[in-house]
Order: sequence, then C-alpha cells, then structure tokens
Amino acid sequence: MTQDQIKQLEKELWDAADALRANSKLTAAEYKDPVLGLVLLRFAQNKYEEAKPIVEAKIPEGPRGKRVATKEDYLAAGAILLPDEAKYEYLADLPEHKDIAEAINHAMKQIEAEYPDLQGNLPKNYQEFESDLLRDLIRVFNKDAVKKATGDVFGRIYEYFLMKFSMQGAGAQEGGEFFTPPSLVQLIVNFIEPDHGIIHDPACGSGGMFVQTGYFVKSHTNREVNEAITCYGTEQKTNNTKLAKINLAIHGIEGKILEANSFYSDPHNLVGKCDFVMANPPFNVNKVDKGRDFVKTDPRLPFGLPKADNANYMWMQYFYSYLNETGRAGFVMASSATDAGHSEKLIRQQLIETGAVDCIVSVGNNFFYTRSLPCHLWFYDKGKRAENKDKILMIDARNVYRKVTTTINDFDEQQMQGLTAIVKMYRGEAPEVSKENEWFKARFPQGIYQDIDGLCKVVTIDEVRENDWSLTPGRYVGVELEWDEDFDYQARLLEIQSELNVLNAEAIELGATISDNLRKLISHV
Repeated sequence: MTQDQIKQLEKELWDAADALRANSKLTAAEYKDPVLGLVLLRFAQNKYEEAKPIVEAKIPEGPRGKRVATKEDYLAAGAILLPDEAKYEYLADLPEHKDIAEAINHAMKQIEAEYPDLQGNLPKNYQEFESDLLRDLIRVFNKDAVKKATGDVFGRIYEYFLMKFSMQGAGAQEGGEFFTPPSLVQLIVNFIEPDHGIIHDPACGSGGMFVQTGYFVKSHTNREVNEAITCYGTEQKTNNTKLAKINLAIHGIEGKILEANSFYSDPHNLVGKCDFVMANPPFNVNKVDKGRDFVKTDPRLPFGLPKADNANYMWMQYFYSYLNETGRAGFVMASSATDAGHSEKLIRQQLIETGAVDCIVSVGNNFFYTRSLPCHLWFYDKGKRAENKDKILMIDARNVYRKVTTTINDFDEQQMQGLTAIVKMYRGEAPEVSKENEWFKARFPQGIYQDIDGLCKVVTIDEVRENDWSLTPGRYVGVELEWDEDFDYQARLLEIQSELNVLNAEAIELGATISDNLRKLISHV
C-alpha cells in the first residue's frame, strides 16, 4: 500500500467514524477510547492472520504430525493468539439478536487475558453505545482495504485517530495533552537518531516518541525494533498510560510504561543509564511541592532547585541526568525558558557550561492542536565531537512551516529534510536530502554547512555568555533580508513620506480644531 493510499484510507475511516459520532449523543471524549479499542481489535485480527502461516511453518513435524500452535508461538511472531470469540470476523458476523456490546466487552477481556501488557487497559464500556452505532462502527473497520492492511499500516491508522481526537480536544483536561504533533516528534527523532539502547520518556503521554523511534530503527538499521531498543515510559495520568500501552502494542513495540508522577518519583531508576531521552513535558507546571524529601535529595537535580514556581528547569535537569556519557536528549519546552532569569538563569548557565547543550530550535505558532503558542526544541548531546564541545547550533525555524489549516501548521517533507540536514552538516556528516529538495538547495547550494541570516548560526559558549546566557536563536541568527529586484523601493519610500506629510498636516489641523472647541466649551462654563 502506497503512502497516498494509506493517507486516503486514514481519511476515509476517520470521516466515516466521525460522521457516526456526529449523529450520536456522544462527545468526542466519550467516543475516543471505545473507537481506539475497535481499531486494536481489527489490528489484532490482521496481525493474527499475518502471523498464522509464519507460525505454522516454523512448527516442526513430530511423530504424530505438527503440534497445535501456542500463545507463545504467536507472541514470538508479534501477534496474539485470538480466541474465536475475540476475532473481529466473529463480531462482524454476530446475528442481530445477539448483544453486540456484551460481545465486544467479552472480546476485550479475552485479549487482556492473552496479552498481559494490556491487562486493565482496554475499554470495556461498550454497553454505553447504541447497538446500531456499534454495528456501523464495526462495519467501518471491516472493509476489504482494512482487512488487507498490515501491522505498520494499522499503526499509522491508530496514530492518525489519536491526532484527530487530539484536534477535537478529546480525553484530556487541558485538551489534547496526550498527543505531541508528528512534525515535532519526527524532528526530535531525526536530530538525536535513537537507533539503539535505552530510550526513556518521563512524560510519555500516548507514547508517540517511542512509536516514531520504532519507525526510525526500521528505516535506519537492519535490526528488529525490540532487539535494537528498550523503551521506558512514565506517565502521570491513568488514561494516557492506557493509551501508551495500547499504542506500543499496536506497533509491536515492547516497553515498560508506568503510571507515576515524575516530580516525586523515578520509577525506572535510570539516572545515568539512558542512551536517548525524548519528551514533551507539560510546560510551566506550578505548585510542585519542593519541600518533599524526595525532591530536596533528588539526584536528577544536580544544578539545584529553581526558585520560580514552575517546573521547566526541573524537567531540563531530569533529561540531562538520565543520559549516559554519550547520550542524547531532545525535548519540547516553553519559549520563555530560553531567557528565564534569576535561579533559572543560573541553572541554564551550568547546563551550558557542561558542553552538553547541542542545539536549540525556535518553532512558530500553531504546531500544537490545542494551543497556538510557539515553543522551542532543546537538544543535549553528551557525546559531542571534539570540534563542537564549546559550540551550540541555533536554528530559528519560526518562518519554516506549511499551513495545514487556518489554525494548524507543520513541516512539509522538504522542510523536515532540510532542518535535519542542518544538524547533520553541523556534526560533520553528509546531509541526507533528496535531489528534488529545493528548500535545501536554495539555502545550502554547496551541500555544506554555513551560517544563514534569519535561519541558523553556530555560536560559541563565550558568545552565549556575552548574551547573558540567552539560548533564544533569534538573538543570534539575525534577520533574513529579502530584496525584490522588481520592486521600486525608492518610489515607495517617497510615497510613504508623502502620506506621512499629509497625515501630519491633518493631525495639526485636527489639534487646532480640538483646541478651539475646548476654548469655546470653557467660555460657556
């Protein structure tokens, strides 16, 4: 199935499912988890059918023929041995007089019993749905194109549904907080290249960082995902934890996701052990109890507790502390953090002086689905090459975006390749860009790194010190000047001067009129 066909299938399935919701009494939040559960059921059936001939071929012939395939045989093939009543085709063919909601609830319980990582995480509240709505939904995910979809395609469909629900603000108090936009996740993964070892996200939401890492491993190595990486996630909210576990199961990624508050616990005990850390933590969190013994003695805070009543500089120290001696981190952070003062500036100074701060990227408005504020992407690299030890790459990408809708932006493929190429060149590596990438060729015609006004600049730690330890890229890269040779700037300036003279004359006349009127008013008092 081509990328265009996958995109078309995603859209068709979403449009059909969303139309059914629009004609029901359910809100998007009420609808989200049960619909994602049906996607999982359909995926489990497809994965089972995909694995069946592989599993059977691997079972050796015995004296009495081949033994019956076991649950362990299917798990080894990345699939679930589905009981008959948990198969999607069983639900799709269920007679009209049978209770469809009860049948789906039963199927979910059976899958949880077979797949321990999903125990207690699948929706089992289908009795709240009207029977006709459930049957229509089951038909949506039972089309021929869906039946033939492979595991990777279903992963894409699941992520697409997560994104669309996030755009509706479904399932989170702040709206959409469980989902980091794909453009930002992909840029983080492209920059830090997490192709091996321990991957950690201490604010993992629905697990999107792990999913994109899985795609990266598949496309850049010859290893199986679960052989190359080990994923550890922490998530505070119960529903998000469930989403993450389902998301990893959908994508065939083994991982340990725990429900815990990262401010008051370190459940995986990974300080100094991580090859890669990725996160989109909640910004500007207030009221963290800094008086707790755990917080006061937390080894993840080597540069001290920030006095400001937000947790941004706690997160930034966590990410640094989790890394091993060659580890890399990439994370999303509030734009205010790059110039924060007082105790936060002192922490930022210490972070910079370690030499681990590798790159800062300014991102413009409207990349998030439920808030329009800009943000920054921060990158650490404890294993920098010697030439870059005292340097930081600044990228101002606020003017780099594709407008998806009036309220949503992202990076298109050429922009994504181009931004990634900047980092590769800065590291002394060959950029990986297509021959058709005009965005890249227009800025780097020689295919080698160079500072570009308004876009990127490599700065030294001394320069950052001179700028009061600011890490705001716009402060360093300058402004890109675009000169239109077909535009008569001199004539336009003369026009502006003429317009200004007229406005000044009118202002003088208006002032005289107001003054005269005030005199007349005073004389009558």
